[in-house]
Amino acid sequence: MPTSENKIVSMAGQPIYRHSESTEWQPPQGEECIQEISDHIEAHLGKVETVFHEIVSDTVHIDVHWVKPNNQFPFVRFVTSGMSDLPMATPEGASVPKYLELMVSLPPDWKIDEDSFKDESWYWPVRLLKQLARLPHKYNTWLGFGHTVPNGDPPEPYAPNTALCGSIVLPSVSVPEGFNKLSINADKEIYFYSVVPLYEEEMNLKLRKGTDELLSLMGKKNLNDVVNIKRINVTKKRFGFL
Repeated sequence: MPTSENKIVSMAGQPIYRHSESTEWQPPQGEECIQEISDHIEAHLGKVETVFHEIVSDTVHIDVHWVKPNNQFPFVRFVTSGMSDLPMATPEGASVPKYLELMVSLPPDWKIDEDSFKDESWYWPVRLLKQLARLPHKYNTWLGFGHTVPNGDPPEPYAPNTALCGSIVLPSVSVPEGFNKLSINADKEIYFYSVVPLYEEEMNLKLRKGTDELLSLMGKKNLNDVVNIKRINVTKKRFGFL
C-alpha cells in the first residue's frame, strides 16, 4: 500500500509529502472524458493539432494534446487528458479539486517534430506532464494549488540547457477564465492547472516562506506560466537588490 508521509511540515507550515512506495502496475480503464476535454481545449485555447498518445500506460492512460500558437494565444500548449479518469486522494473534508488535468505553456518557437523530441531539451515538458499526471494515482496522494514537486532528490535540471529542476502547480494566468473548469456531470468537475517550472532556490523559498511569498516575487518580475528556460531566478540578488 503506498504511503504519503505528511508528518513533516515546512517552515511555512505546509505539509511535505514524501512518497515511499507506488502501487503495482495495473492497466488503465480507458480515458472516460477525452472527447469532452478535447472539445473544451478547442473552445477556449484553439484547435488541437494532434494528440500524443501513450503506447503503454500504468493505472491511468495519459495523453497530451498539442495546441499551436494562434493570434489570441501566441504560445505552444500541452494539455493532458486521462489524469481525471480517477479521483485524487485529497484530504477528507478539504474543499479542493478531486479531478485534475495539467497544462504547460511554451514559447511559440518550441520544437515539436519527431527528431527534436529525441532531444530531452525539447521533450522534457511532455515527460513532466506525464509524470505529474500519474503521480497522485501511483502514490495515493494529490496535487493542488501551490504544490511543488522537485525533479528527483536532490533535484536535477530537466534538460542540459536549463537549471529549472522542479515545478509548482497553479491556476493558469494566460488562459480565459472559462478554461479552468470543465463540468462533466453533477458529481464530476475537472479543473485545469498549469505546471510552472522552478529553480531549486525558488522551491526552497516556497518551503520557507510559503506560496504567497514566491508568487509575490514572481509577480514583481512580471513572470507568468509561460516557460522560459533562461528566465530570471527570483531569489537571486541583482545589483545588490532582491
